[in-house]
Amino acid sequence: MLIRKIEPKDNTQIRKIIQTTIVEFGLPTIGTAYEDEDTLHMYEAYQQERSVYFVLEDNERILGGGGIKPLRNEAETICELQKMYFTPLARGKGYGRLMMDTCLSAAKEMGYKQCYIETDARMKAAIHLYKDFGFKHLEKPMGGTGHYSCEIWMLKTF
Repeated sequence: MLIRKIEPKDNTQIRKIIQTTIVEFGLPTIGTAYEDEDTLHMYEAYQQERSVYFVLEDNERILGGGGIKPLRNEAETICELQKMYFTPLARGKGYGRLMMDTCLSAAKEMGYKQCYIETDARMKAAIHLYKDFGFKHLEKPMGGTGHYSCEIWMLKTF
């Protein structure tokens, strides 16, 4: 397994993983990453300054990914952990922890002081992982992500 930065050739595979996972967990397809414009063009969406998206690759097959971007409408010291999804083949094997380490290390290197995440209550394993990494629950959302179907908001301070 290899964690590397996204390349243009990865767009279709990672889009399918994101959208398939959302449907698999019974999450809404509106007001979530399912319908984000970025999801259609993942490589291009993470080429702006202080943004990065990593994929988990096994023999040229993408098994998941996760990224960091500035949190829209917030201080420049706050990033958002975005679109961290994995295929069933990659779940439960510690790759989520490796991806989280990779993303949070990149966020710190880019000078962020806090990291925001939003998710759905049905993503129990993900929420457990976020708590393990020091994310704390918030009472309301931050930024302007457009993910109005997400009901769990969390923040980590480095």
